[in-house]
Amino acid sequence: MVSTYGDIAKFSGYPGYARQVGHVLSNLPKDTSLPWHRVINGKGEISLKGESLQRQKSLLMEEGVQFTETGKVKLRQFRWQP
Repeated sequence: MVSTYGDIAKFSGYPGYARQVGHVLSNLPKDTSLPWHRVINGKGEISLKGESLQRQKSLLMEEGVQFTETGKVKLRQFRWQP
């Protein structure tokens, strides 16, 4: 399951603060146990680039998350809804 930056902001009581969620996640220590890789943008895309993108995609695929032919997560199927 995945969530978007906007979802996390909303669930945290700060709707409209998706960019700040991204900022917090980007500053996590490398050895964090927080599942940062499960957070993607509202279009279903991984916002990271290069090796980081590949790492996040690999982690999601290992968990069974499926992607479309254009590289987007199938949000209707894999978006977490409380």
